[in-house]
Amino acid sequence: MARPGGQSQFSARPTPRTAKHAVLRQVMDAVAADPGAPHSMESLARDVGISARHLGRLFRGETGLTPGQYLESVRLESAQVLLETGDDPVETVAGQCGFGSAETMRRIFQHTLGIAPTTYRARFRTTAAA
Repeated sequence: MARPGGQSQFSARPTPRTAKHAVLRQVMDAVAADPGAPHSMESLARDVGISARHLGRLFRGETGLTPGQYLESVRLESAQVLLETGDDPVETVAGQCGFGSAETMRRIFQHTLGIAPTTYRARFRTTAAA
């Protein structure tokens, strides 16, 4: 598959999708099922019956990520899909994905992908239409 001439190469950072530890799988499944929910380390740990500290250790040990980094990556991927396929304003997408504000989502897009959400939408809409 060839990209249009002006389109940058984007590679998503690796996001583990499965975990060996059953508790970690539960947490990851809960986040993936509803990335826009107000997930906190404490609430995720409480839902699976362990301490937040233990959850952090499990995450880092098995995935190399903190729970917050994993949550951010799942939210980013969710936002990318919504921007590529939907017509909702960026503010709405940010809310649906749990970013809290369009500015927060913009900062994460800029930091991770090097472009703003609106630019991302424009580039990948062009690719899909071509």
